[in-house]
Amino acid sequence: MALSRRGRKNNSGADYWPGFVDAMATLLLVVTFLLSMFMVTQYYITQESNSKDNALTSLNRQIASLTELLALERSKKKALEETVETLNATLAAAQDEQNRLQGLLEAAGSSGKTADERVAALTAELETEKKLSAEARSQVAILNQQLAELRRQLAALEAALEASEARDKEAQKTIARLGERLNIALAKKVQELAQYRSDFFGKLLKILRKRSDVRVVGDRFVFATEVLFSSGSAEISPEGMPELDKLADALKELSNEIPPDVDWVLRVDGHTDDRPINSPLFPSNWELSAARAISVVRYLISRGIKPERLVAAGFGEFHPIDPSDTEEARAKNRRIELKLTQK
Repeated sequence: MALSRRGRKNNSGADYWPGFVDAMATLLLVVTFLLSMFMVTQYYITQESNSKDNALTSLNRQIASLTELLALERSKKKALEETVETLNATLAAAQDEQNRLQGLLEAAGSSGKTADERVAALTAELETEKKLSAEARSQVAILNQQLAELRRQLAALEAALEASEARDKEAQKTIARLGERLNIALAKKVQELAQYRSDFFGKLLKILRKRSDVRVVGDRFVFATEVLFSSGSAEISPEGMPELDKLADALKELSNEIPPDVDWVLRVDGHTDDRPINSPLFPSNWELSAARAISVVRYLISRGIKPERLVAAGFGEFHPIDPSDTEEARAKNRRIELKLTQK
């Protein structure tokens, strides 16, 4: 089509308008492709960002729980230390009292038999103080053991908290690395599909450039339904079969070049004009547009295209190219669109 336009340009002398239209169509195709790639990349980045946020939230909850346990254990440790100090003070006071009573006992013993009763009383009091001192020592020993155990638990909690913080930092680094790798992989896949889509467009343009009833709109090839179907019918006409054969050949050649890990499909969209239809086969334009898209898909499958690489959709009259109330606009809107895209 571009060559024929150049030919006309040379014949007419100064007709630059067709070349300008080709340039603008190419620029629009590039801008549309870049926007679609940006949206796909943004979607995957958003999904990955949500995954990162969930992982960080979980780690923060673990750290908060460990912090609360650490604070509780510290308060228990402080209370036990205060209790130990109190018991130590009590023990010291008991020992002082024991020493005082021992001194009194010794003094009473030196005064002779006249102080026997006093000695007996002081001895009993001394034994009582000894028992109290022994119990205090036992409690202090138990509390010291508990204090040592609390210190051990406190050290373990502090170590667990440090380990959790270290895991958190490592997880953040890992998430960042995975995000970078994902973005690189996505960019690579998008670039690969863009390259194959460009090759596909080039091949189809070369095949269909001489047909005025096949147009390129953005990133899609648009066939007028009159090329493929009779009015009100979803059966491919004999005149349309050669055009679909060319399309199938281009698709088969392309599918042999695209690596298996690039998950591509050819989407076939059926559209009608706004004139209502009501027949036994097609109660509305929805059914007619869907049936035409399915007929194209089935024909391509019969020519060797894998079914998993094809998608059929019907849009009825609800996505017109030209909304004008004219016969020319209705003819534009009756169409089959082909778009190479990802699943």
